[in-house]
Amino acid sequence: MSATPVRHRPPMQLALLVAVLAVAAQALLVPLFAAPAVHLAPRDLPIAVAGPAPAAAELAGRLAAARPGAFAVTTLPDAAAADRALRDRDVYAAFVAGPGGVALHTAPAASPTVAALLGEAAAQLSPGRPVPVVAVVPADPDDPRGGGFAAGFLPFAMTSLLAGTLLALLVRGRIARLAGLLAYAVLAGVAGAVVLHDWLGVIGGNRLAEAAAVGLFALAAAAVVAGLGALLGRPGIGLGALLVFLVGNPLSAVAAAPELLPQPWGALGQWLPVGAGGTALRSVAFFDGAGAGHALAVLSGYAVAGLVLVLLARRAAAEGPAPVADDPVAAERSAVSPR
Repeated sequence: MSATPVRHRPPMQLALLVAVLAVAAQALLVPLFAAPAVHLAPRDLPIAVAGPAPAAAELAGRLAAARPGAFAVTTLPDAAAADRALRDRDVYAAFVAGPGGVALHTAPAASPTVAALLGEAAAQLSPGRPVPVVAVVPADPDDPRGGGFAAGFLPFAMTSLLAGTLLALLVRGRIARLAGLLAYAVLAGVAGAVVLHDWLGVIGGNRLAEAAAVGLFALAAAAVVAGLGALLGRPGIGLGALLVFLVGNPLSAVAAAPELLPQPWGALGQWLPVGAGGTALRSVAFFDGAGAGHALAVLSGYAVAGLVLVLLARRAAAEGPAPVADDPVAAERSAVSPR
């Protein structure tokens, strides 16, 4: 029985198809990456208003009237309570009403972009009078605008995508893939903390906690890519790249804040590895882990799911039919059978 000949596309047709697909991908990716940055604005941004009840209520009303839908306001009794809320990552800033007027307490470590936007909002509340600004949780002095943190975190996503892809394509066997993922996670965590903390100086928390956060993110991202690739092949690697980088990165809000992105995209980004990883690292680096619970749970879920996929892919391969070459009798019959 003759084999059906494989038909190849003509080179010119294939070249034009590649060009069309590349432009179509470009048309989708450009707005995906650019739109969140273009439309940054507060959307139910958690802030606090602190002070005596009448003054706090009046100030909260002015904020709601000035920027409808921009803020989710919590009323607190005094400046001390407001500062506690800032350190616990419950709010991004607090407007404190006192005898001398309104003061703005901020946490630039949570988002320098938000701190700058709220500084503008405070100026609108007290036209003609400067509003004192107190940085309760400041950003690192070597990275006051947060650009180094955001730019330094992006390579973790890229290298995790690369590690997961290589493990899926080049490494065979369940134990070897698992060992590669765990080794990568440990090394990435240690190296990431050393580079960001000691070399660049853009984070300043506990080094062990920082290494653990980077390592967990690296394991989550790489394991998902490796697991999907091992189970589904190249389409699985493409799906992993979509989750980790092509969609996860522009929706991560690592350089801003989830509440500044159009919704529901800002919230969705915190359910993807890059957004959760950035939040977890920022929490352990500047807030002693406060506000990291959801992010750590998301990263742990991706890590476990990726490792399970690696195991399932190995088990599926083991339960499949054995190759003809492994059966000497079948191999001999195949060799002498007419074509």
